[in-house]
Amino acid sequence: MKVVILARVSTDKQLYERQVVEMEQYCKSVGWDVAKIFTNKVSGAKKNEDRPEIMEMLAYIEENKIDKVCVLEISRLGRNTLEALKVIELLNEKKICLFIKNYNLETLDAKSNVNPITSLICTILLEISSMERHTIIDRMSSGRDQYIAKCRKEGIKMGRPSTYRKSDDTMREQYKKEISLLKQGMSLRNISIITGTSIMTIRKLYKFAQ
Repeated sequence: MKVVILARVSTDKQLYERQVVEMEQYCKSVGWDVAKIFTNKVSGAKKNEDRPEIMEMLAYIEENKIDKVCVLEISRLGRNTLEALKVIELLNEKKICLFIKNYNLETLDAKSNVNPITSLICTILLEISSMERHTIIDRMSSGRDQYIAKCRKEGIKMGRPSTYRKSDDTMREQYKKEISLLKQGMSLRNISIITGTSIMTIRKLYKFAQ
C-alpha cells in the first residue's frame, strides 16, 4: 500500500511535526509505504489553488500511483467545507482513498467504491471544523475589542514603542525563507501565502534579497 501524508497548521507559531510523527508511526504499524509527506503552515480556510501543498499533492498522487492520502484529522485537509469536499471528490474520481486517522475513516471501500456513510460523516465533520474556526475568530475579536476598550478607558498606550525596530541581522535570521523566495523572484502574494508573513513585512525584506 503506497500512501502520502498531508499535515497542516494554521500559523508560523504552530508545529506540524507532531502530526507527521504520529502518522508515520501509524503507517509503519499497518505496513503502509509512505511515498511522500506534504506539509504547510497556512490557513485551512484558503482556497485550494492558494495552498501549494494541496496542489503539489494532487499532481504527485496522479503521477506516482498512490493508493491513500492520510491525515490525522479532517481539519488538516481544510476548514473550508466546500474546498475540502472538492479535494475528496478529486481523490474519489482517481480511486484514491482518504484515510482520517482520528476517526479511522476511509472514503473508499475495499473495492475502491465511494463509501456513502463516510462521505456524510466527512461533510458533517468539515462543517463542525468550519464552525469551530468561526467561533475561535469571534472569541479572538471579542477579546481584542474588550482589551482595546480597557486600554482606552485607562489611558494605556497600545502597540510597540515608537522607537522599536528590529536590527538587520534579526530580520535576516527571522525571515530566511521569505528572503530566499524573494531572491527566486516569487511574488509578494505567493510568498505571503506560503509563509504566512504579511505582504507589508515582506516588502521590507526586499533590500536583503538584492
